[in-house]
Amino acid sequence: MSIILWIVFGLVIGVIAKLLMPGKDPGGFFITILLGIAGSFLGGFIGQAIGLYERGEAGGWFMSIIGAVLLLVIYRAIVRRKTV
Repeated sequence: MSIILWIVFGLVIGVIAKLLMPGKDPGGFFITILLGIAGSFLGGFIGQAIGLYERGEAGGWFMSIIGAVLLLVIYRAIVRRKTV
């Protein structure tokens, strides 16, 4: 059940990341949502691993958003470099 909650949480985080980084994404909205899910996993894991917060605390939202935005920036840079 927690995997499903992480996916739903990642969907929300992906939408927030897209709102924070407007513009045309190379992969479109679907890729942004997938990056949000991956960023949610990444940010949540790293934040808990280094002891910034415990499970269920608000810090998870912030780290997940940071992770999703970071992955979106990296993705945009890689895809734009390949198309140039």
